[in-house]
Amino acid sequence: MNSLSPDRESLAQQPLPAAETPALAGAMRVVAIGGGTGLSTLLRGLRQHVTPSGPSAQPGLISDLAAVVTVTDDGGSSGRLRQGFNMLPPGDLRNCMLALSEEEDLLARLFAHRFRSGGALQGHNFGNLFVAALTELTGDFAHAIQLASKILAARGRIYPVTTANATLVAHMDDGSVVRGETNITASKRRIVELTLDPPDAAPLAETLEAIERANLITVGPGSLYTSLITNLLVEGIPEALSAARGIRVYVCNLMTQANESLGLTASEHIERIYEHTRAPIFDCALVNIGSFSPETLARYAAEGASPIVPDVERIQALGVRCIVGGFASEESVVRHAPSRVTGALLALGRTGAVLHAE
Repeated sequence: MNSLSPDRESLAQQPLPAAETPALAGAMRVVAIGGGTGLSTLLRGLRQHVTPSGPSAQPGLISDLAAVVTVTDDGGSSGRLRQGFNMLPPGDLRNCMLALSEEEDLLARLFAHRFRSGGALQGHNFGNLFVAALTELTGDFAHAIQLASKILAARGRIYPVTTANATLVAHMDDGSVVRGETNITASKRRIVELTLDPPDAAPLAETLEAIERANLITVGPGSLYTSLITNLLVEGIPEALSAARGIRVYVCNLMTQANESLGLTASEHIERIYEHTRAPIFDCALVNIGSFSPETLARYAAEGASPIVPDVERIQALGVRCIVGGFASEESVVRHAPSRVTGALLALGRTGAVLHAE
């Protein structure tokens, strides 16, 4: 069970502050950890509350937003660039830049453009190629990401979780070992344990500093192993989260995913994470209890997926406070509703900022 400090015990007993609570004099610092579409969706909601640049800008609830993003993708345009240029995959980082950029202007659309023809260019994303060019010019992938973010006027900082050229290695339930994110995702076996090769991949110093200073830290939503746990395998990240003073929130997925989380309840997602971090790292979990239409359920059932069971009592038995609500948006695919998720997170973050101020 998670051992709570007095501050964290007081948090566990408090109701959520009202969504309309005024911003504190010192706006909060937020770190969002993850990858894939889940992190991008969350960042779109958080971006709306970041204090924009400029002397006449109105202050927002968030003074500093940092995204910490997985870099183990080895498929598609990112995978081709990773092989051809011996660089880290830029795809998830590029999506985060777009999520944090100003409204969908021409430059943002350009960064999102994927070539539909052109021989060797076909399938490549312009934003990925742009980051590759900046990496060649600067000789520093992390610096290239920061420069690209500035060009897009991103409201936040974006960090690769590591600059090591690490490969995911999955140990499956039949004893087999599968290397590479694409192969792991394609496997029909259930993942038992995930590791990194090399195992001593190190984070950026800026990432550890951001975690230490944050009022609010989120992990998820995203694929349990290939978007979330992969970040937590980087040396020093679990220790930084364990020692963090800010409120640490797990944003639970909405649906199960083949071979990553098939059949797992919400509490079992947390347990799988703890098996890899070797320590409890969450104070709260944001869990959807909203229902889905029969059409959506049938569509996902055809793919072997179903809504994640919100076993609230078991989550709380882990020492994690459970925040429940209708956090889903039903469209062509099920996604988290950015405004609803952000509202709940900022309420928790304001609580954390109060604890910091005491």
